[in-house]
Amino acid sequence: MFSHVMIGSNDIERSKRFYDAVLGVLGVGEPIRNTAKTGHERLFYRHDGGTFCISQPINGAPATVANGGTVGFKCESPEQVQQFHDTAVANGGTSIEDPPGLRQGSVGSLYLGYVRDPDGHKLCALHRPKG
Repeated sequence: MFSHVMIGSNDIERSKRFYDAVLGVLGVGEPIRNTAKTGHERLFYRHDGGTFCISQPINGAPATVANGGTVGFKCESPEQVQQFHDTAVANGGTSIEDPPGLRQGSVGSLYLGYVRDPDGHKLCALHRPKG
């Protein structure tokens, strides 16, 4: 359904350090760095057919977070959710909501962990147990 997700950053180097560490937990390698004709910097992390992008805002205004927005990352196990969460916090992120753990909901059981990145974007590490 989606080709990519792009979020804004007010400090592209800080974002690179954060996402290199956090996405490394998921096996994502170094991003492709791009400088647009306008001079703004962008990072493209590619993995398993998807692309996660971080960009300095093209319009020159400060990057802001989406109220109600969450970017979810698929994890292979509850342990990977915990590692994603802990790596995010160790690299400048903030733990939010309940601690990582199993949640029961209308879509079944999910193992979730929520953090905010250094720019305030809400991230979710998610593992859907089989069965």
